[in-house]
Amino acid sequence: MSLQPPDAGPQEQEQAQILQKCRTVAVVGLSPKAHRDSFKVARYMQAQGWKIVPINPNATEILGETAYPSLTEAARHHAIDLVNVFRNAEDVPPVVVEAIAVGAQGLWLQLGIVHAAAVAQARAAGLWAVQNRCLMVEHAHLA
Repeated sequence: MSLQPPDAGPQEQEQAQILQKCRTVAVVGLSPKAHRDSFKVARYMQAQGWKIVPINPNATEILGETAYPSLTEAARHHAIDLVNVFRNAEDVPPVVVEAIAVGAQGLWLQLGIVHAAAVAQARAAGLWAVQNRCLMVEHAHLA
C-alpha cells in the first residue's frame, strides 16, 4: 500500500520511503536543551520507537543516548538509516558528504532548511532527500 498519491512529486515519494523504511536517525545539531526544536523532534521520534543517534560535538549524552562529534564517529557504532539536520543551510554540504560516506539511506533537512545543491548531491548518490519539512509533523500525519 502506497502512502503517497499517484501524482506525488519526488520529495513526497522520498518522504514516504523514509517514513516507511528508516528507524535509526542521526540528528545533526541535536541540542540537549529541552526547549529546542531539535530536542522536541528527537524526543517524539524516540517515543515512536526510532533509535536516536545524537550528533553534537559539545555533548556527551542526549535523551539517554551517547552523543557523537560527527556522523563518521557515530557510524562506527551504529548503522544510520536517516540523517536529520538541524543546522543552518550553509552547513549542510559537508553533512551530505558524510551522510553519503556512512551509507545513510536518507537525508532530512528540517523546516526552514533548504539547500537545493546538497539535496541534488544526496539524490545523485542514491539517498532519499527531503528539505524544508519537519520530521515530527510529517510522521504524526501518518498516525
